Amino acid sequence: MAKDNVTPDEEVVIGEEMGKVRLVTLNRPRQLNVISSKVVSLLAKYLEQWEKDDNAELVIIKGAGRAFSAGGDLKMFYDGRESEDSCLEVVYRMYWLCYHIHTYKKTQVALVHGISMGGGASLMVPMKFSVVTEKTVFATPEASIGFHTDCGFSYMLSHLPGCLGEYLALTGARLGGMELVAAGLATHFVPLEKFPELEKCLVSLNSGDEAAVKTAIEEFSKNVQIEEESILNKQSIIDECFSKDSVEEIIKSFEAEASKEGNAWIGAVLKGLKRSSPTGLKITLRSIREGRKQTLAECLKKEFRLTMNILRTTISGDVYEGIRALTIDKDNFPKWNPSTLDKVGKETLDLVFQPFKEDLELNIPDKEECRWDGKYDNSAYTLKMSNEPK
Repeated sequence: MAKDNVTPDEEVVIGEEMGKVRLVTLNRPRQLNVISSKVVSLLAKYLEQWEKDDNAELVIIKGAGRAFSAGGDLKMFYDGRESEDSCLEVVYRMYWLCYHIHTYKKTQVALVHGISMGGGASLMVPMKFSVVTEKTVFATPEASIGFHTDCGFSYMLSHLPGCLGEYLALTGARLGGMELVAAGLATHFVPLEKFPELEKCLVSLNSGDEAAVKTAIEEFSKNVQIEEESILNKQSIIDECFSKDSVEEIIKSFEAEASKEGNAWIGAVLKGLKRSSPTGLKITLRSIREGRKQTLAECLKKEFRLTMNILRTTISGDVYEGIRALTIDKDNFPKWNPSTLDKVGKETLDLVFQPFKEDLELNIPDKEECRWDGKYDNSAYTLKMSNEPK
């Protein structure tokens, strides 16, 4: 297992019980509450325990400091690049956690202040109630570093209006709090100054009744107003360009739009696209397109395959090069391999999308009586994976 880089006495996740309310706080503020193996295990433990607790009715999740969660711990994956089983367990358990959150039986509220990106955002979007502020920043930037849009987002983004999902996944574009509500990725906008009072109100409510919780949140919420320059007001251009069949055609169409009056905003987005990993972009586009026709479970199983094959460098080592350039050496000058989009063909992509043998797939159960204990045998699974041809 890759190391978590936390001190032994550091509580990376804090669980509190207050009457019928359960509060979980992501407590790695110095690391922007990034998700590590320990965080995943503790979150899953609390959620499983509280779902079975008849005295627990409302679960609230929030982040300490200035972030909700900045996503997965990239350094953890980088440090574990030489050993497949170093990241296997946390990947497997993270996808289980995603499934658990989507299908949770108790009322959930996410109080999302600050950064909420990638896997971290998977703790926000599926919640019955996700409350954001003017400081909330959402993005799914994984494609740019040679990874893919994971943790259920090939399902969630693919169900957004038009081709907004393709745009967010390929460009890593950021959305603010009001934009998240307008796009359907959050349920309520509450000014940050009112967050402490809202939290106290929810705790004092002492109930998981959805109507009562909704009413309580709405007492603090504001109607959203999207600024004129918001990307959500560019839907017609996004649909025109990001509906194309390939990444190459998307970029070509986007370049044509950039030359038109009033479209100066496209230049910076194009620059980012062209700097991104060609492999990451192509995997991500295909995954989002497939997601429109897949169930949540099918998307999670597909994403698990993609994640493991990418970490195994089945067709490219771009993910490690992307992490190196972004977080290790911080030179922001990745050298992609392959270096251009035309060198990443369909046959190459097929290798990372190909299903595993049945006993190596993400084993989301048909029955939900036990979604955690005893469902993952690290040693057995690792042995099976190590015997698979690479």
